[in-house]
Amino acid sequence: MSQVLENNNNNGLQLDSVFIRALQQDATLMAAIGSRLYGTAIPLPDEDVDNVPPPYVIVTFDGLTNEGLTKDDSFEGMQDAVTIGVTVVSGTLEALHGLTSQVRDVISAYMAGYEGTDGPEDYQFSAGRIEYDSQKPCYWQGLTYQCSVYR
Repeated sequence: MSQVLENNNNNGLQLDSVFIRALQQDATLMAAIGSRLYGTAIPLPDEDVDNVPPPYVIVTFDGLTNEGLTKDDSFEGMQDAVTIGVTVVSGTLEALHGLTSQVRDVISAYMAGYEGTDGPEDYQFSAGRIEYDSQKPCYWQGLTYQCSVYR
């Protein structure tokens, strides 16, 4: 189940929706994950269901810091530093490698051509270590985007 989000506000508090739209617009990626793209968490209405089967992707809003006062602003500056997390989950290590690369490429291409006012002006990318959950079983990796957004 894909979660569709719309964003009509141009500040960093809704930046995760831009990343979700970036991933949603790529039909190849959506087919690869079976349209299992989620914002913040995976909704599981059936309490007897333990896990959503991999592969899937979760986009999270991981915090915002205003970059401070300016001489013209009395309380907040005009730039926000926003952290967006993208967790990629797959059934095999090889599949995870391909999927994380695909997610990274899709986001990069989308942001390079993005013309909306609600997206990042710039971002720095990093990736965490690869994890394994033997209970599921699955592999996952967290991708982090440190974004600069005009408030």
